[in-house]
Amino acid sequence: QVQLVEAGGGLVQAGASLRLSCAASGRTLSSYAMGWFRQTPGKEREIVAAISRSGGYTYYVDLVKGRFTISRDNAKNTVYLQMNLLKPEDTAVYYCAADSGSYYRTSRIISDYDYWGQGTQVTVSS
Repeated sequence: QVQLVEAGGGLVQAGASLRLSCAASGRTLSSYAMGWFRQTPGKEREIVAAISRSGGYTYYVDLVKGRFTISRDNAKNTVYLQMNLLKPEDTAVYYCAADSGSYYRTSRIISDYDYWGQGTQVTVSS
């Protein structure tokens, strides 16, 4: 089992940047593909970005392409989401999740993820 703790959320103005982090404990993060999801009240949790075990493959939902970057530092057991040019529509609770699937996988499917963090709030004002 792996425990995940997100950090780095906050209240920012549109156009600003934030970097979210997801620190893992219990198991080495290299055993997992990782994803970032977000959720707002009344909406389903949705994929934002995913990264394969080695970091060689990434996926981004169209709405964040060119603005967000997912990365990982397996030596630090940490995954990051760099968010630039933030928009009010990005306001959500952001969750990281760990996927014990295949080496190359960057899943967009919630059920593929085995472990979830507690979430960190990102609020973007206009």
